[in-house]
Amino acid sequence: MSQSDILSLIEAEISRLQAARILLEAVSKRKPGRPKSTAVESAKPNNKKKRTISSEGLARIVEGQRKRWAKQKKAAK
Repeated sequence: MSQSDILSLIEAEISRLQAARILLEAVSKRKPGRPKSTAVESAKPNNKKKRTISSEGLARIVEGQRKRWAKQKKAAK
């Protein structure tokens, strides 16, 4: 085997090792259990409408919570 053949084999091995290193670094940067997001996914428009609550509904929730707090405060005494 000539010196140039050995050098070309070494260069090929170096390029394979560099490719393996790049792959390993990419895998280690990902968060476990979460898929890698793509630009296509993030470019999707959000078609969900924001839900709102009526003032009457909000008043019922507020009043119910006040009653629960009063009940807890009375039980603590």
